[in-house]
Amino acid sequence: MALALPLSMKTSGGAASALLLVASLVTGGCQTIGPSNMQRDRLDYGAAVGDSWKEQTLLNITKLRYFDTPIFLDISSVVSPYSLQTELSLGARIFPRSRGDTFRELGASGTYIDRPTISYTPVTGKKYVDALLRPIPPQAIFAMIQAGHQADFIMRGTVRTINGIHNASASPGRAREEDPTFERVIDAFRHIQQAGALGVRIEKRGAEEVTLVSFNEKAGKRTAEHIRYLREALGLDPGVRELLLTFGSIQRGPGELSVLSRSVLEILVELSAGVDVPEQHLAEKRARALPRQRKPGDGNQPLAHIRSGTERPEDAFAAVRYRDHWFWIDDRDIYSKRAFTFLLMFSSIAETGIAPQAPIITIPAN
Repeated sequence: MALALPLSMKTSGGAASALLLVASLVTGGCQTIGPSNMQRDRLDYGAAVGDSWKEQTLLNITKLRYFDTPIFLDISSVVSPYSLQTELSLGARIFPRSRGDTFRELGASGTYIDRPTISYTPVTGKKYVDALLRPIPPQAIFAMIQAGHQADFIMRGTVRTINGIHNASASPGRAREEDPTFERVIDAFRHIQQAGALGVRIEKRGAEEVTLVSFNEKAGKRTAEHIRYLREALGLDPGVRELLLTFGSIQRGPGELSVLSRSVLEILVELSAGVDVPEQHLAEKRARALPRQRKPGDGNQPLAHIRSGTERPEDAFAAVRYRDHWFWIDDRDIYSKRAFTFLLMFSSIAETGIAPQAPIITIPAN
């Protein structure tokens, strides 16, 4: 962007002060643009990165429903350099024989340049394995529950089996209904968590760290009933106060809580079961049909509800266009929004075991 403001005027000698004042204001106001833009840029880039992640994830979930290949690109950095150059000129021509009049000229010009550079990194190789195929550590799942996230919601999305009790699955390779006791087990965990009777402790044993899970059976009569049910349903020894948390589908002893967790790619496949595929696409066998429709948020059901239509939605949490249709999550669908939002946290945990890190954003200003 370039700005040029030539100004010519015929003034008396007293107008010189006004011109000098204008000059000082112009040069003083253009000394720096960094601090004034920081708040705007930080919020705008943060919103853009978040919206981009939501739309990419929604598109890949939809593509998985159609057995299409998902593609993942990470934003590794954002560099947005600014450059602002200004020039001000002031001149005067005096004509002695023109009754003392002085002709003065004021000129100003400016150039503003904004050239953002965004770096994308394809998720391939080891990074693909770590971010998408590696199961979420059971220790991280219980750490999230201990941090206050609702136990039944977390476990419904991330757990395949717990001590041999199966969760429901919409994955083509292992599609099945949940075991009759699974919903009661995760509901018991939620009640124990809400009562403050669920404990998680990390202990050093030799060169390794182990995670121990405990229940406070003195937290109340109702809570004690849920604890007794859990011990019975999961085959836990009532005399073992701290249970060893392990990864796997087989419980090796009555003092072990064995969790077979899902990978992020498995969670994406489970989310794809909630896509409303147009009837024409199902009839043409462009996508797989599900045995029956189920409502999100009520027991044995998809993790999220992704709607579809030919018109762009007006009130969407995230929306993408695919195969001449729009697919979106309604902004009023709290259950689906929550599942979608937690997917970002699950992705980081699967890769690193720690909280997610945002892309590096650098905004130099001249």
